[in-house]
Amino acid sequence: MKRIPHLRWWIVALICAGTIANYLARNSLGVLAPELKTSMAISTAEYSYVVMAFQLAYTAMQPVAGFVVDRFGLRTGFALFAIAWSIANMLHALARGWVSLAFFRGLLGLAEAAAIPSGMKAIAEWFPARERSVATGWFNAGTSLGALIAPPLVVAVTLWGDWRLAFVVTGAIGLFWAAAWYAFYRPPQDHPAITPAEQAMIAEDRPAAAPRKASAWEILSSARFWVIAVPRFLAEPAWQTFSFWIPLYLATERHMDLAQIAAFAWLPFLAADLGGVLGGYLSPFFMKRFRVSLIPSRVLGISLAAVLMIAPGCIGLAVSPYTAIALFCIGGFAHQVISVLINTLSADVFDPEEVGTANGFVGQAGWIGGLIFTFLIGRYVDSIGYAPLFAALGVFDLIGAAVLIAFIRRLTPRRTEATA
Repeated sequence: MKRIPHLRWWIVALICAGTIANYLARNSLGVLAPELKTSMAISTAEYSYVVMAFQLAYTAMQPVAGFVVDRFGLRTGFALFAIAWSIANMLHALARGWVSLAFFRGLLGLAEAAAIPSGMKAIAEWFPARERSVATGWFNAGTSLGALIAPPLVVAVTLWGDWRLAFVVTGAIGLFWAAAWYAFYRPPQDHPAITPAEQAMIAEDRPAAAPRKASAWEILSSARFWVIAVPRFLAEPAWQTFSFWIPLYLATERHMDLAQIAAFAWLPFLAADLGGVLGGYLSPFFMKRFRVSLIPSRVLGISLAAVLMIAPGCIGLAVSPYTAIALFCIGGFAHQVISVLINTLSADVFDPEEVGTANGFVGQAGWIGGLIFTFLIGRYVDSIGYAPLFAALGVFDLIGAAVLIAFIRRLTPRRTEATA
């Protein structure tokens, strides 16, 4: 095979493409929510149960998926999970009511849970610490790119065919990606296309192995895990609210039809793309410009983005729907900065051999937060409206940033403790 210079960045592009396919399938439901509520006579509470079926399955499966890719390898594990989520999304076309829709949604959650732990494991394997946040930013951009593409694509397919075809099309995309991943991916020490210079650079930066791989209990009982997991628990409700509820909010509160939703619902995710990419560069910028060390540079970026999250908290005060969209855009931008840097922290403080499992548990903490908040939306939105719920989102990330600042000294890699 021909040697490819800077192969690690092509690996990131491949992971980003997989994340796009993952989030395109995931966000199809949110785009179709107004249509599904009408065609299946689904209430707001029942729609929240459908969303929660995905969240429950995803939450439970994240550490399991992380363990699977740690144990059996990224190449096979990630490809199999991608095939599974593609088929599960296509099965949504068979739904006849909210119960069957929730069942298929649960299957999708079980399979899609592998995406973020797998991506972070690949970055831990392929990138030195100084480049890791930048790589995570580009990989994480796939989450919002998939969400950005979903509204126009899903609406176009629905108007051309119907909503069932939209689920089939968005699911089938993942099958092509799974084939590409299995054909091209190898770890750096085994990849035939890597140059000797790049292989040496990756090997030189790779940390000395810890005395032994940490068990799941050791990960969960470590202070470093909880210092990352608590902010992730507080941050995730915002992203899941944006992903699953923006179209329904625009339809019910701002009285937009399906075409108008397609025209505007993608904008917060475009802003999120910018935030995801910029978030990756913030940490190196702070390190170079202000001589901030690695971990504090991540925390500083998270803290600044947490302040910006006040904007979506003010959506209830917006008179114009376009002002509301603008505030959603600021929220999407800020959240992805936070998401990139929190995910990077998990690769900073856990060894490459265990980062899939560790990031899976961190992601599980986040999805528990999202699940609880989705329940609150489904339970109370019809009685109190969206405004107080969005206001809560503006507070959560400020608390998460305060936790990181207060306990920053706990973010010490296990291998450093072992050496000491």
